[in-house]
Amino acid sequence: MEQQSKVPGEIVGITDLNIFYGQKQAVFRVSLSITRQQVTALIGPSGCGKSTLLRAINRMNDLIDNVRTEGSIRLDGEEINQPMVDVIELRRRVGMVFQKSNPFPKSIFDNVVYGLRIAGVRSQSALAETAEKSLRGAGLWDEVKDRLDESALGLSGGQMQRLCVARAIAVNPEIILMDEPCSALDPKSTTRIEDLIGELRRNYTIIIVTHNMQQAARVSDLTAFLYEGSVIEFGPTKKIFTKPDQKQTEDYITGRFG
Repeated sequence: MEQQSKVPGEIVGITDLNIFYGQKQAVFRVSLSITRQQVTALIGPSGCGKSTLLRAINRMNDLIDNVRTEGSIRLDGEEINQPMVDVIELRRRVGMVFQKSNPFPKSIFDNVVYGLRIAGVRSQSALAETAEKSLRGAGLWDEVKDRLDESALGLSGGQMQRLCVARAIAVNPEIILMDEPCSALDPKSTTRIEDLIGELRRNYTIIIVTHNMQQAARVSDLTAFLYEGSVIEFGPTKKIFTKPDQKQTEDYITGRFG
């Protein structure tokens, strides 16, 4: 596939993306330009292709049988679906926080430094320094600094989700994908995660799938509205929520369907 010219400020470029599960097409000719160090929200009704699109950006769909991808996804101008791409390195650069927090059955400390150990980091001082920095970055250090050797499974749901953020940022990614990170959390924990997104945007590009439109309006700079696998409209969040160009977008945002 020929090299595409880079758009200034773009970190992820998606062109004419189609994704199939077997014979069933889930994403139709999606083209998006994701801007560096911005929060981009993907919204739309259940089953519209948001999570499938998100998972394509770090090739998590490769783990599902019978998935086929056509079109182009570029990270810093480089095509990610080429056979020579190191998928492990890609997933280091493009971290992911899932809908359901998924800490490993290990200590809090071991959870955070897991990716570094996989990458061969053995220095205990380097691991300890990164663990503290990552837990501070995830807004969790003060709550867990005296119990780093305790099991991560003893944390509350909101703490577990922030631990998963700490684990993601410990390997120094460029992008953090978040797939409905607050859907299983109570309102207080949701606020903590939303505040955290506001802090993380200074250093990372964030792409978030959310079914909560108020959340998209609060945390994102840009919003893409998807319907039945297609992007209906994409632009600055304020414009999408106040003066969308498409009637379909307006109908969804005002609750007339979806």
